[in-house]
Amino acid sequence: MKELKCPHCGNVFTVNENDYAALLSQVKNEEFETELARRIHELEQTQKAREQAEEARRKAEEQARQTQLQLQLQQLQSQLQQAEQAKQLAVAQVRQQATEAYMKKEQELAQIRTQMDAQLKAAQEQVAYYKDLKLRQSTKMIGETLEIHCSTLFNQLIRPLMPNAYFEKDNEVVEGTKGDFVFRDKSEDGVEYISIMFEMKNENDETATKHKNEDFLAKLDADRRKKGCEYAVLVSMLEPESELYNGGIVDMSHRFEKMYVIRPQFFIPLITLLCQTSKKSLDAKRELALVKAQQVDVTNFEEKLMTFKDGFTRNVRLANERFSDAIDEIDKTIAHLTKVRENLVKSGDNLNMADKKLQEVTIKRLTYGNPTMKAKFDEARRNDPDQSEPHENE
Repeated sequence: MKELKCPHCGNVFTVNENDYAALLSQVKNEEFETELARRIHELEQTQKAREQAEEARRKAEEQARQTQLQLQLQQLQSQLQQAEQAKQLAVAQVRQQATEAYMKKEQELAQIRTQMDAQLKAAQEQVAYYKDLKLRQSTKMIGETLEIHCSTLFNQLIRPLMPNAYFEKDNEVVEGTKGDFVFRDKSEDGVEYISIMFEMKNENDETATKHKNEDFLAKLDADRRKKGCEYAVLVSMLEPESELYNGGIVDMSHRFEKMYVIRPQFFIPLITLLCQTSKKSLDAKRELALVKAQQVDVTNFEEKLMTFKDGFTRNVRLANERFSDAIDEIDKTIAHLTKVRENLVKSGDNLNMADKKLQEVTIKRLTYGNPTMKAKFDEARRNDPDQSEPHENE
């Protein structure tokens, strides 16, 4: 038997073993159910808290992702705007450079056309003039007329500019030969800076035996050396059909030193050109004349003169190369800017594609293949009655 005391009245009563076991079991079951209910409630509260925390975390992450995407979009739009501005600037620069180059070329071509037209007109007039003379004069008169013509041109055009220049018939016979005319000029301090031996050759169209310019070059070179002239010039009407001699001033220095063959219309231009060229070496010639006056060996000074001329020629060649290099650099710059423009266009295309892909981002695409996230979104929609089902394009 077991004694039990009532907790309310204090009375003691006895129960048998079976009743005691039944009461004890009843008490344990009630406590277990109570504890189980309490634990289940705690678990439910814990799960709910976890779900709320998870939902808050997800929303925070979603908000952060949206903010990051918005910043990236703004950066891309800024880069696109900068790229567009750079593209427009590059295009404007290319257009400006191309326009300037085109205008410069057009001006150069216009000047060349004007010069060529003037030279062609002068040449045609000279050819017509000499053809008329040939029809009306004998062989002897033709040769004398060419000399008179050149002398008249010199006195009309060169003499006023060079009043002290010497231009006379070569009447001094040296070793059995002489030239036609000798031209010399000196600086104000008496230094000779230019000297030219001229030979004039012409013949009638009816002459049986036709001469060539080549026939007179060796004698002209010998006359130049005998008279101590620096240059030799053959003024010739021979070989009237030759494109070489009709084209302008022909440099024969590869055959004979400092020798030229010209038509009469280039008589004055060649004198002017040689005078201008020789004046540039006048200082060296002054030095050479001073050394000769002092009876000093002039060999080194002549070498200095040649070095000066070679240096001058080299400077002209280098200047031409620099000019060509500058033109090449302009072409390369245009090509580089064109390539930059192409790259900017491609960058714009890529930015447009990136923007398109960003616009195509939806919740459905993000949760595709991720059942956990899809379930979360579905549960959030069920819990929020105001939120409708996602559209097909979301």
